[in-house]
Amino acid sequence: MASPTAIEFLARRLVQLNVTDIFCVGGVSSLGLVDFAAAEPPLKLVRCCNELNAGYAADGYARARGAAACLFTLNGVNLFHATNAIAGAYSADLPVICVALAPDSNDDAKSHIIRHDQPFGAPDFSEEYFNCFKNVTCNQVIIGDLKEVRQQIDTAIVSCVTESKPVYISIASSLLLVPHPTFFQQDEAIPFFLYPRISNRMAMEVALEATVQLLNKSLRPVMVAGPKLRPSKAQNAFTELAKACGYAVAVLPSAKGQAPEQNLNFIGTYWGVVSSRFCCEIVETADAILFAGPVHDDVTTVKYTLQFNKGKAIIVDAKQVSIPNGPTFGNIYMKDFLKALSTRLNFNTTAYDTYCQMNKVQDLMPTLQLEAEAKPLRVNVLFNYIQKMLSGEVAVIIESGDPWFRSQKLKLPRGCGYEIQMLYASLGWVLGATLGYAQAQPGKRVIACLGDGSFQMAPQEISRMIESGQNNIIIVINNRCYGTEAAIHDGPYNDIKNWDYSSYVNAIHNGRGKAWTSKVHSEKELAVAVEEAMGNKKDHLCFIEAIVDAHDISRELHVFGSRLASSNSSFSAQLKG
Repeated sequence: MASPTAIEFLARRLVQLNVTDIFCVGGVSSLGLVDFAAAEPPLKLVRCCNELNAGYAADGYARARGAAACLFTLNGVNLFHATNAIAGAYSADLPVICVALAPDSNDDAKSHIIRHDQPFGAPDFSEEYFNCFKNVTCNQVIIGDLKEVRQQIDTAIVSCVTESKPVYISIASSLLLVPHPTFFQQDEAIPFFLYPRISNRMAMEVALEATVQLLNKSLRPVMVAGPKLRPSKAQNAFTELAKACGYAVAVLPSAKGQAPEQNLNFIGTYWGVVSSRFCCEIVETADAILFAGPVHDDVTTVKYTLQFNKGKAIIVDAKQVSIPNGPTFGNIYMKDFLKALSTRLNFNTTAYDTYCQMNKVQDLMPTLQLEAEAKPLRVNVLFNYIQKMLSGEVAVIIESGDPWFRSQKLKLPRGCGYEIQMLYASLGWVLGATLGYAQAQPGKRVIACLGDGSFQMAPQEISRMIESGQNNIIIVINNRCYGTEAAIHDGPYNDIKNWDYSSYVNAIHNGRGKAWTSKVHSEKELAVAVEEAMGNKKDHLCFIEAIVDAHDISRELHVFGSRLASSNSSFSAQLKG
């Protein structure tokens, strides 16, 4: 039997990681693309319109599948365009394998210029892209020798899986179709050896003792989930701990969807002055707080204005535990720590009982009854309809801006996915991520919500959704401006040239595939559109353009914008001074 080729070996590795789709952009240097797809039957290529969107799609795929891959066939043009998307995946701790097909290993480019490959005129083009990616990936390998293919690919993939970060693999195109005996291991049980991660028992025991002492003597302890739960693979451990101790459970805005909102004492999103109702009061009056995997960036903290008691906050990070007013213990993995803690805490529902009482009093207060508005459509009404569409068979993906704040109020049914890119917040991320997520989870229908400014950034991948037969629901809020920026500092630069978005999607559809569009101005029109999307058009890609007033922003965005505006004004005054 002939030995496998390098491309067959790499394809097999991806399938062993449960990566059955690879996102790419075809080009004149697409050597081996067809061979790549044919090398391992489950693997298929998903051709994207540009490299940025291919990176976004890999981001979304990794969120749903646990790992992803993207292939770039033109060194300079492809790679530089994709860097922004890979940086976003790095910030979100997503394992994405970036495969770059480099020129012939026998061509050192010292005596001539190669198109696409030498933007800086450097003689060694491989180093240019290595340096470009080394800050947004956890490992980078450049393969120019056939004997190094297996070892270097496995080294990079192990780093990707263990660190939960993107990696960069550059392999000379001349090596792709060359067989080698080291590639022939079809019967191997696992793709590569992964060293087990074991917490330091002594350090964990001391950290557990200090944590238990603080939490068990507290009267109103709470738990807060952070975005590092996913890369630490600690979601289930967090859930079991919450059930065991009965504490009130909140999530940071970037962690919504990381902890179930049913069968736990869930109190909503902790986001300072823009928190869910009464959630801020419960967290900030707690006499002990367990943060699991937090990231306290300027957006999550509303410019660092959170008022929780730092002297009572236990911080459980991916690999360490910090005791308030005490030491930090390293080499303790979050999953191990939370699992061990669940057997040692006293059951205490005091904070959650207080939360329920506060809500009960609020619900007894008289409310003003308003008739349903016929027009114009309000964004809060739109999100009420999105809430009705949610189920365990749905995932919702939210773009940055006012949808951030609106979507935090959504009550996620069991099994309902929720994704947000808060830390990196690359405007335009959502459509590419929707393509990737839907490709990874064909059993879920994805609802993507974004503003018109975001849509104009990267709308092309709707064509790939239609081509792939995806039945996503895309909702564009058309308010003809960058609403978040206007809430912080308004000016004519926040105005957006209005498009006929529905006609744009119809043009992309062009009668091939299944797509349906609707433009709505009122709640009545929205109700008809949602009923059609969830009924007769449930097997179509559905696009709903919601026309709303430019000044229709949430209370939370208004408060958030005011805080950031105040901070920016102080900074500007310092510059002028």
